[in-house]
Amino acid sequence: MVISGVVKSQRKQREPATFSESSSNDKETLMGRTQVVFMFAMFLLCAGNVQGQGTRVASGRARDWGARLGKELPLLGHRNWIAVVDSAYPLQTSAGIETVETNAEQLDVVRTVLEELGEAKHVRPVIFTDAELKFVAESDAAGVTAYREALNAVLKGRETQSLPHEEIIAKLDEAGRTFHILVFKTRMTIPYTSVFLRLDCGYWSDEQEKELRKKMAGR
Repeated sequence: MVISGVVKSQRKQREPATFSESSSNDKETLMGRTQVVFMFAMFLLCAGNVQGQGTRVASGRARDWGARLGKELPLLGHRNWIAVVDSAYPLQTSAGIETVETNAEQLDVVRTVLEELGEAKHVRPVIFTDAELKFVAESDAAGVTAYREALNAVLKGRETQSLPHEEIIAKLDEAGRTFHILVFKTRMTIPYTSVFLRLDCGYWSDEQEKELRKKMAGR
């Protein structure tokens, strides 16, 4: 009887796992693999967030930036900015500044942005250019004379303000702490050629705002 009991015990140890036990093991293996995949995905996500910390950067093909403009323009309003900048323009760290690499010609982007803003009913642009551009010599930057003439033609009939470059950058940096700034980076390699557009309300003028403030002060 003892020998029989030992044989039965040994036979039980050699018996394969039941279906229930096998299924349980498979579930544990699957759960383990799922956790590994989830942890790897979170790692990639965190790495991307660290890489893009501070500003959002989109590297786009030539046709992508126009779609980005069309998508974001309805969301933009008073105190937002759009900037069309040269290739050496710095990547700013204010959280609200989004930089889009267009891989396009600078004047082409300026024309398109102005055309889109011209169609918009809710906003109008206040245009700023670098004061330094007037003083850049052809001998120092080949092509600057032709660029100035072309830019003047594009901006003809539009009110434009000229400010020192660092002063304009400071305005964008300050605005970017609270408001969204859309920066289109181009292939331009001539300095001080960037064009900055601060958006104002398209259906409420500066004169109307002044009159409103006068009325409020007189109450």
